[in-house]
Amino acid sequence: MNDVGAERTVTLERRGSVAVVRLNRPDRLNAFTFEMRTQLIAAFDECDADDSVRAVVLTGAGRAFCAGADLAAGGDTFVLESDPEGEAPPDSGGEVTLRIYRSMKPVIAAINGPAAGIGVTMTLPADIRVAADTARFGFVFTRRGLVPEACSTWFLPRLVGISIALEWTMGGEMVSATEAFERGLLREVVPADEVVDRAVEIANSLTESTAPVSVALARSMMWRMLGAESPEVAHRAESKAMYSRGRSNDVREGVAAFFEKRAPSFQQKISEGLPDVL
Repeated sequence: MNDVGAERTVTLERRGSVAVVRLNRPDRLNAFTFEMRTQLIAAFDECDADDSVRAVVLTGAGRAFCAGADLAAGGDTFVLESDPEGEAPPDSGGEVTLRIYRSMKPVIAAINGPAAGIGVTMTLPADIRVAADTARFGFVFTRRGLVPEACSTWFLPRLVGISIALEWTMGGEMVSATEAFERGLLREVVPADEVVDRAVEIANSLTESTAPVSVALARSMMWRMLGAESPEVAHRAESKAMYSRGRSNDVREGVAAFFEKRAPSFQQKISEGLPDVL
């Protein structure tokens, strides 16, 4: 990934077809900055544009995933200027979260240590979250005089239910990895030195024998249908997708591979465009 600005706050490495996007301020527990926002968005743009990337693992360097916003500016940290029309500026955490939500590739969060504030809310649009047994989660906004951000008031209740979401965000107490797993926030908890390897393993299981375009469509449809007003909306989208994909060379290859008892070799690329089904 090309560096953006003076400090490389996000790195991108490859594990085969999996891109590992890593928050890279270990001396500051990967505290979130505007520069990190810019570089995270750029990293996901790069992953989406590269057809050889089939999935993304998001993790942190060092012993923490992300300690939340960098508070170096003290009490002025969250003082932002309005736009020329006097409107509130977009929440930077929300900009990152929406970019992850729009990813064309599966996203696995490998939460290698404590995650607080934006450090936990940025993981909510990931498709799967795996955490180290040393991880703790803090929706600590009310304890800083703030409110939940990064679209978490949309994502969190859908993941853990409204009652748990309210308890975690109103009280702002730290949540253990065990509790986060029991409440459905996490897929699994593993030793800290295994969390990235396990996330890559899961990512490969989602992509090794699947069609990239179909995976991208399935991901988008599942997330978007969470806000659909009725199953009829899903029926219309699925009908369009089935019509389009049913006529594709990928389907011919998938069926042929099934009958020939071999692994499929799907050739259609995301960069060639996706059908408009939503």
